[in-house]
Amino acid sequence: MTTVDVVLGDITREQVDAIVTAANESLLGGGGVDGAIHRAAGDRLAHAGAAIAPCEPGDAKATPAFDLEPAVRHIIHTVGPVWEGGGYGEAEVLASCYRRSLEVADSLGASSVAFPAIATGVYGFPSDEAARIAVRSILATSTKVLRVRLVAFDEETYEALRAASA
Repeated sequence: MTTVDVVLGDITREQVDAIVTAANESLLGGGGVDGAIHRAAGDRLAHAGAAIAPCEPGDAKATPAFDLEPAVRHIIHTVGPVWEGGGYGEAEVLASCYRRSLEVADSLGASSVAFPAIATGVYGFPSDEAARIAVRSILATSTKVLRVRLVAFDEETYEALRAASA
């Protein structure tokens, strides 16, 4: 059974087998959480991402973790939906991000995974709804991952994730 913890902090400091990044389709790095993960993992991450790009919204692909914390072996890149008001399948694409990331984690043999709040930054997905989708999707996915950490970068996201997981 998968346990889900909600924490406020820096996802690049998590001691897990795999870290998920909210990527763009090019997998070359971007702003926000993705930029922070790319900076922490080093320049080789962009080269590895380019080699497996593009990644479609709702899908997930993995690279080595390079210079991240020693416990972290993999980075799972997933592309969230851009919020366009909720009538364009955004919720389904976001749920797929979590589901596909866990499937990739299983294929890598990862037993612990840290997720950011996917698509809530520049992609504009409302935090409360995104948090509910994240928790529901993780708990509904059949996975060998034993521990999931939902890592919030700010207090608002932390509170949304905490409420969704209660």
